[in-house]
Amino acid sequence: MILVCGEALIDLFVTRPGRSEMSARAVAGGSPFNVAIGLARLGVRTAFLSGISHDHFGAFLADRLACEGVDDGFLVRTDRPSTISIVATTDDGEPNYAFHGDGAADRSLGLAHLPSALPDDIQALTFGSYSMAVEPVGTTFAALARREHGRRVISVDANVRPTVVSDMQSWAVAAERFYLMATMIKASDEDVRIAWGGRFSIADAAAYWLKCGARLVVVTEGAKGATAFSAAGSVSVPGRPVVVRDTVGAGDTFHAALLAQLAKTGRLHPEAIAALDLSAIRELLAYATAAAAITVSRDGADLPTAADIDASTEPSTEPCHA
Repeated sequence: MILVCGEALIDLFVTRPGRSEMSARAVAGGSPFNVAIGLARLGVRTAFLSGISHDHFGAFLADRLACEGVDDGFLVRTDRPSTISIVATTDDGEPNYAFHGDGAADRSLGLAHLPSALPDDIQALTFGSYSMAVEPVGTTFAALARREHGRRVISVDANVRPTVVSDMQSWAVAAERFYLMATMIKASDEDVRIAWGGRFSIADAAAYWLKCGARLVVVTEGAKGATAFSAAGSVSVPGRPVVVRDTVGAGDTFHAALLAQLAKTGRLHPEAIAALDLSAIRELLAYATAAAAITVSRDGADLPTAADIDASTEPSTEPCHA
């Protein structure tokens, strides 16, 4: 089982306003929330640790997890409100976010909410996005990562959110608590650019994270593909050609697929990840890239199933025509 730790919120997708009103569509979201659903759809037993409101939005979030088969035994229900993220999509499909979450349920977890011990069948914990950097949940999750470090895989998605924490120095200090505990770190080239203000290359960022102790670092570059770094060296895979509907959930899909493939191949253990050779890492990247390509071809964070990915990577049986 994988325990996903982080925020759950409502993405409120808004259209361009008319004269007197604008339409909106409420969708369950949050990067870790998406990862949990992505793992479940890929056939991995998954649980979710987060604060969830008793309000109507919170009930919607909890119901969505249950419908997807995510274990809700670690949810902490609270009377605090749900976080609302306003999402306006640009003409090229990129989402712009505005968060309304001060004092919300997903930020309210304290140390007293942590389980005193985790079941033995939990092989990995994941952390990411703004729940690493806002309080008190950031300190709470950092304590959990520190407690479980060395015993289970700790997977971190950098997922920098400047609309939530605009001070990158504060973000860096908060996030480093997780980087120092991480077995695996996933980030995008945009995360690297924002976090270091363009001063670090992808290779520079990977070297920093490996120095922090990560065994595997993966950086995605959208249509260009992804590159992984480890003690064995570095390896890249190209992106898959696809018509992009939008990019919402692409990084979450990639993260979930990495973890799912490690679990399915019996490598979801710190030492097994450290021992991966470049050929195995390349296969891992190819699988995650195929998964993300499916998500960007759909509207919103509609993450694929294992069958979807298998179908997308099967050789064509259609005859060739000259």
